[in-house]
Amino acid sequence: MQLDQHAKRSHKPRARVVKELLVEGLARHAARARRQQLARDYAAGRADARALLNDLEAGQVELLDDECD
Repeated sequence: MQLDQHAKRSHKPRARVVKELLVEGLARHAARARRQQLARDYAAGRADARALLNDLEAGQVELLDDECD
């Protein structure tokens, strides 16, 4: 079974590996749900969603500027 192999390779008990995988999966699911909601809000023209997206875009531009320095 893949789970047993993964636990053995990571030198962790199977229950701990299961818990870590569940926590990671739930975090990914929540992040995806937030992105989908933001996309729906933006498509609906909500001003707060547009402002948040503008802030995110500005941050990405700042990161690109930092990489060029």
